[in-house]
Amino acid sequence: MAKSGGPTLEALALLELGSVARGYRVLDWMVKEAPVTIVEANVVEPGKYLILFGGGVAEVQASFDEGVEIAGELVIDKLLLPMAHPRVWACLAGQESLGNADCVGIIEGTAVASVIEAADRTAKEADVHLAGLRLTPGLGGRAYYVITGEQHSVEAGVAVARDLLGPKGRLLDTQIIPRAHAEFLPWVLRRAAFGAS
Repeated sequence: MAKSGGPTLEALALLELGSVARGYRVLDWMVKEAPVTIVEANVVEPGKYLILFGGGVAEVQASFDEGVEIAGELVIDKLLLPMAHPRVWACLAGQESLGNADCVGIIEGTAVASVIEAADRTAKEADVHLAGLRLTPGLGGRAYYVITGEQHSVEAGVAVARDLLGPKGRLLDTQIIPRAHAEFLPWVLRRAAFGAS
């Protein structure tokens, strides 16, 4: 994941491919096309290849366009965020925090790109704190994020996510947990067991 103190990344992009071999070819061509920072490039279940990268808007756009062209029919999902919310970057860098955990919202989707897009939109449109993002291999290609804040704000944030993910067929589940118990909170953003990240 991106390291704090590194280059300023204005734009965020992601390509999810249905072929690992094509994923490696796309990755090579994308970094040749423009100076972008690879945040993560790896296999995700079940047998898909995910490339998450950032940089200046023009550079990311150029690499994204090249990647989409080379990937062709093997693109499963894609995302281009010209000005990603700072909390999205922080969460991708592992800088997670619960903030005001009066109420906790959990949004789970069936595709990584769509979940990142929903997290970005939620952070921009609702008065909530984006606490963390989970894009781990053990989720079978799914992803989820956690928001916190006052209950009415969390409800609004979950509504933003549902409005974006639902029509795309990418929404798996949402949960709102008011007055979260102190013994529950440490488990919300706990990393996966058995060495998975």
